[in-house]
Amino acid sequence: MQITSDVYALDSTARSYAYLVLGPEPTLIDTSLPGSSAKILEEMREIGLEPSQLKHIVLTHHDVDHIGSASALRDATGATLWASQLDLPYILGERRRPGVKRLAEMLVKVPTPMIDKTYDDEGGSLPLEVIPTPGHTPGHAAFLYRDILFAGDLVTSKGMMLRPAPNMLTWDHTVLKASLRAVGTRQFEWVCPAHGQPIRRGQLWNQFV
Repeated sequence: MQITSDVYALDSTARSYAYLVLGPEPTLIDTSLPGSSAKILEEMREIGLEPSQLKHIVLTHHDVDHIGSASALRDATGATLWASQLDLPYILGERRRPGVKRLAEMLVKVPTPMIDKTYDDEGGSLPLEVIPTPGHTPGHAAFLYRDILFAGDLVTSKGMMLRPAPNMLTWDHTVLKASLRAVGTRQFEWVCPAHGQPIRRGQLWNQFV
């Protein structure tokens, strides 16, 4: 699904969207579930990007449906793999995920990826802006590219509505609400969540501010 001239929601990842941003430093945002890499690479080629041209893979947070194909895609493309320092222990398996996410990590086996860089140290060198948005997870990050917000699991969309991440899947509800308010002060036209369709912001974010 093409959103703008250089931004795509990858149809092969519709259950947990990964997004592709083209340009001088093509960047993949999230990697969907384990086993998604072949379809993602095929869709990249259909768009016109060879896997070796991908420069960055950025992870919004540690959930298994976002990091699932990170290791395979890093190996296949040679792209630099980025994550938040606060979510790194969960990504590397050094800390167990809390609540129902612990069950998810037991049921969905994710190859442990090698993280090359963290946003905390060098995020300014990415071709998009890193916005810390903790709450859903300790190190959740959103990304701003021109007038597009890549929201990860900060919000979901359904129909013409936006909703916060579900309470049962959220690490800290109070922190999440603060992140929603902070993001609301930023300027963007499109909201691209992992779950649900990309949607124009309009007045939808006003409910969070």
